[in-house]
Amino acid sequence: MADYFYKSSAPETVAIVRSFYVMKDSFSALLTALGVHFGGKVAPMRDVDSHYAGGVKLSGGAELDVHWCRPDNHGYRTLRAAAKPGKGISKDERAAIRAEHERLVALWNEHCPARLSSTEYWDQLGVNSGNLWLCGGIKFELDGTAYFHLGFQINKAEHDALVAAGQPKSGWIDGAVEIVASEYETARRAKLKAIEVANA
Repeated sequence: MADYFYKSSAPETVAIVRSFYVMKDSFSALLTALGVHFGGKVAPMRDVDSHYAGGVKLSGGAELDVHWCRPDNHGYRTLRAAAKPGKGISKDERAAIRAEHERLVALWNEHCPARLSSTEYWDQLGVNSGNLWLCGGIKFELDGTAYFHLGFQINKAEHDALVAAGQPKSGWIDGAVEIVASEYETARRAKLKAIEVANA
């Protein structure tokens, strides 16, 4: 699979990329707050379309199994759909376990952030999400310029033809110019350094 690199300083393009990361920072803060409610770090998860809350890293052992699935390979547990009380306990104990599970589910539903769709922002940029799901894409902003690493080539001629035919823009990022991999990599390293400094 080929790699293609682009940059754009078009104000609208840069604003879209910035707004995605503002929402991503907000999403990350909500994940941290969710973890506080449950006493452990929440795993930040992502799929081809979105970012979402994963399991919780809880301290404890088998006693947690009544409400939580077994830990995954990284030690994170997901809340069960229904409590799993052990055998040989009283009716009152079962009722108490069910009530506690309902409380945990309600707490999760109250504080778990909604999925953050990355497709929504790519759509705003005019990039075909089907191509992204098949070939991948990365975006970030640095010093007023948006950078893109795509697994497919965007086509300005095709975009211009669609616009001329009165169809919505598709397949082109406003203001994009193709750049070499080394320019993209230099910007990527500078962005990572800026993040490191900001978090120090």
